[in-house]
Amino acid sequence: MSISMFSNVFANTLATTAARLPLPAIWTTGSAQQRTLILGVSFAILSNVLFGVLYAYSSFLAPLSGTQVFIWRMLAMWAALVGYLMVSGRLGLHIDKLKVLKGAKQWAWLLLPTPIFLSQFWLFMWGPVNGQGVQTAMGYFLFPLMMVVFGCVLFGEKLSRLQWLAVAFAALGVGSEVIRTQSVSWATLWVCGTYPIYYILRRLQGIGAVTGLLVDLTIFAPFALAYLFLFAPSSLALVSGSGFFIMMLVGLGVLSVLAMKTNIDASQMLPVNVYGMMSYLEPALLFILAVTVLGNPFESAMIYSYGLIWLGIGCLIAHGVRQLRQASRKTALSLEEQVA
Repeated sequence: MSISMFSNVFANTLATTAARLPLPAIWTTGSAQQRTLILGVSFAILSNVLFGVLYAYSSFLAPLSGTQVFIWRMLAMWAALVGYLMVSGRLGLHIDKLKVLKGAKQWAWLLLPTPIFLSQFWLFMWGPVNGQGVQTAMGYFLFPLMMVVFGCVLFGEKLSRLQWLAVAFAALGVGSEVIRTQSVSWATLWVCGTYPIYYILRRLQGIGAVTGLLVDLTIFAPFALAYLFLFAPSSLALVSGSGFFIMMLVGLGVLSVLAMKTNIDASQMLPVNVYGMMSYLEPALLFILAVTVLGNPFESAMIYSYGLIWLGIGCLIAHGVRQLRQASRKTALSLEEQVA
C-alpha cells in the first residue's frame, strides 16, 4: 500500500471515529472555520504541554548531564524528523527547497542562525537541572516582548499604547531584578536576546520552520556523534547497554518532533493574535515545573520584578484580544454587506 493510500485510509478512519464520538455541538454543526479554530487551539495546547514535558525530561535521565541529554535529544530529533518526512513523502520537498541555494554565500547566510538554535536547545535541557529553570522560563516570558521591540526597530512596525505599556512594564521588571540582585541571569538574557534574532533571520531568508529545523539538525548530527565518541564514551556505553535509556531517548525524539509539528500546525490554523496568546501557556508551564517538579529556587522578593513582567504580558494579551475583536467585527460587517 502506498503512503498516499495509507494516509487516505487513516483520514477516513479518523473521520468515521470522530463522527461516532459525543463531540461538542459546535464541532458537528459549526462551520469549517470554527472547526479549524478548535483544532488549532487543541494543537496549540498539546504542543505547549509537550514542551513542558520536555523541559522536565532531563531530570528523568540521570546520571546523564544536561549537555549529554541535549546531544542525545538532537540526534533523536534528527532521526525522528527524517523518519517522519520520509514516511509522509515530504523529505524530497524540503531537499528541493535547499537545492535552489547556490554558492557559499547563500549557504553561509542559511547557516548563520544555526548556532543560536543549538544554544537555545542546549539551554532548554541544561537549565532545568542546573538551577536555571526559573531564569530560563522568564526568558521565554520576555521573548514575545522582545519580538515586539525587534519588530519596531528593524521593520518599522508601529506599537499601540498597550504594546508600549507592555514594553515599559517589562523594562521596569528587568530593572527591578537587576537592582535587587546587582546582576541579571545570563540564561534570561540569552533566551530573550538571541531567540528573536533566530526567527528574524529565518524570516528574512524565507526558510520554513521544518526546513530550517532539518538543516540545523543535519548540520549538527556529525558533531553530536563526535562528541559522544570522543568526550562522552561513558554516556554512549550507558545508553547502548540500557533498554530503559534507549526507550527514553526514542521518546525524547518523538515528543520533540511532535511538539514542533503541532506547534507549526497551530500557527497555520490560528489567527496570529490567537496563536500569540496561546504561546504564553508554554513559559507559564515551564515556570511552574521549574519551581515545583525541578525544585529550582524562587525567592519571595522576585515577585515584584516578575510581577511587572507578567503585567506586561497581560497588556500584550489584552492587545491581542482587542485586535481579534476588531477583525471579527470587520468580518461580520463584510458578510452583512455581501448578503445585502
